[in-house]
Amino acid sequence: MQEQERKQKFCTDSGIEIKRVYNKVKVDDEQPGEFPFTRGVQETMYRSKLWTMRQYAGFSTAEESNKRYHYLLNNGTTGLSVAFDLPTQIGYDSSHEFADGEVGKAGVAIDSLRDMEILFDGIKLENITTSMTINSTASILLAMYIALAKKQGADLKKISGTIQNDILKEYAARGTYIYPPKPSMRIITDIFEYCSKEVPKWNTISISGYHIREAGSTAVQELAFTLANGKAYLKAAIEKGLDINVFAKRLSFFFNAHNNLFEEVAKFRAARRMWATITKELGATDAKAQMLRFHTQTGGSTLTAQQPHNNIPRVTIQALSAVLGGTQSLHTNGYDEAIALPTEEAARIALRTQQIIAYESGVVDTVDPLAGSYFVEALTNEVEAAAWEYINKIDAMGGSVSAIEQGYLQNEIAASAYKYQNEIQSGEKIIVGVNKFMVEEKPMENVFSIDDSIRQLQIDKINKVKAERDNEKVKAILKDLETSARGTVNLMPTILEAAENYATLGEIADLMRGVFGEYTG
Repeated sequence: MQEQERKQKFCTDSGIEIKRVYNKVKVDDEQPGEFPFTRGVQETMYRSKLWTMRQYAGFSTAEESNKRYHYLLNNGTTGLSVAFDLPTQIGYDSSHEFADGEVGKAGVAIDSLRDMEILFDGIKLENITTSMTINSTASILLAMYIALAKKQGADLKKISGTIQNDILKEYAARGTYIYPPKPSMRIITDIFEYCSKEVPKWNTISISGYHIREAGSTAVQELAFTLANGKAYLKAAIEKGLDINVFAKRLSFFFNAHNNLFEEVAKFRAARRMWATITKELGATDAKAQMLRFHTQTGGSTLTAQQPHNNIPRVTIQALSAVLGGTQSLHTNGYDEAIALPTEEAARIALRTQQIIAYESGVVDTVDPLAGSYFVEALTNEVEAAAWEYINKIDAMGGSVSAIEQGYLQNEIAASAYKYQNEIQSGEKIIVGVNKFMVEEKPMENVFSIDDSIRQLQIDKINKVKAERDNEKVKAILKDLETSARGTVNLMPTILEAAENYATLGEIADLMRGVFGEYTG
């Protein structure tokens, strides 16, 4: 006699029904490192080289963040990921009235090249990879990073890293945009063009599903909307006359990892297959231009302030899904991040989580270890089919830019977020420690926080920079930038010149605001 099951219907977080048992599924005789790369973008994957173990850090001043970077590097981090505060993300100097109360709070404040010099003091840029989570001001922060590399005497052909630079997901899910879509796309393709010649190892965009998921999307929506945005960037670059076989090699992706382990693995496997198809259809013939390489961060929205130590196993499951799914780099969240900025202890545990998976679990010893699983192969196919349905709808609307302007992506994400929250409130979805298995708790001690005195420190630095620089030269360069912005030439060389001469981030962003205007949604 068959026992009664716990639910009438079992589904993934995307609503894909899970069968009681999976029987044989047809699997193509595909090898890792071969088109369409379902099984991984390298033939040997982690048998040759482990993923880059990143820790996302940035808070308060450049001086304080620099201390954390040295701590992380000394504990085995192999790449840095920089978080910028909100004023930096939306193009305001710390001295601007709109920056009041936000300086150094959600990341590090960077107002000029001087802050970038302090941020990486004692760190050779040729020897590390740096990922910068920055979008509307990506061109300015990249220019400051390149300017610093030049001051260090680095070979620009060797420095490597990534700027997020994905403005479409800002319009759809996150909100730190400045300029309207068309000039924003122009700046992005200017970066593609400039870096392909001057900084060829730099990943010029990290097309981000992470923030789409954080805003409340499902795994399928995250995959579909991210790849649709990627398709829009490909088309914009092709229209600019760039060679897809050159610039597509420097595109990377940024995905979220949530708790439903098998759906997440299926999502990562499907993503590679779908992107290979998209790039090939748009003319890519070079295998490296068809490969989807991605960074993963564990799900910030899954972290709970209740029983925060429960976040350690959550992060472990999420990190494991990313590794089983073939990520190229990984950031693991600190268990206390739902409450405050991560303490050093939380950051160390998060890093150790990756190291234990890498060196103790054995999952890295073979490529694509879940391949051939009836369940995983079937789920990969179903996730892919559901994502193509969304992409086809977006294509019918004229592509991502048009779909965003019509509010389609935003509405779909909002509906999913609403449904998910209702399921938690009704108890249909259990979150351990939140709506089940609750306990009486004491407030966490030693919470890491930033005080408002940071703003004055940054204002003092800005005033000192302006007093010491050649202000007439800065004024002339900004005038040149205005002329370039009103024309069609590539903006990056002039932005770099402005950064090298200590123009502030706000000065450069405001100049472009004056030419391009601001997007109000």
